[in-house]
Amino acid sequence: MPSAVPSSRGSSPVLRLCRFAAMGTVAALILVAGVWASWGTAQYVMLTKGRERGTVEVGRCGAQTCSGPYAPSSRGSQPRAEVVLEKSVAVEEGGTYPVVLEPDGERAVRSGPAGILYAWVPLGGALLLASVVVAGGLLRTRAAWVLASSGAVLLTAAFLAI
Repeated sequence: MPSAVPSSRGSSPVLRLCRFAAMGTVAALILVAGVWASWGTAQYVMLTKGRERGTVEVGRCGAQTCSGPYAPSSRGSQPRAEVVLEKSVAVEEGGTYPVVLEPDGERAVRSGPAGILYAWVPLGGALLLASVVVAGGLLRTRAAWVLASSGAVLLTAAFLAI
């Protein structure tokens, strides 16, 4: 005699598809947000053709930024009495750092390998976060390990370079 209570051994294909679509969308949004957050700085560091390049000797640091005189190293760039550089753990007073100036000419972004890796740190964090969503929501452990490993390598390389 058949039972009146439906079996709950597995979820319906429609629910699995909805879960897959929702978690895939969340993972994709996390990765897009990581790229978006990184590209704001990375574009200046990676696409330097036609941009002003030089060095900044940090004279003083505040809570969020450091500043100092700018010495140009690229053709057409003019020296400036003061440019602003984002304060990070690797920027200290008295240090000289290679930079690329943003188009307004007042803000500088670290350049070179350390600057490139530092610019992509938000993507590294997004890769780590997306790996949790992919593993838990999509049940794709291999893809999650690839994402997590990529994020960890990026963050470690940025830490070592800076």
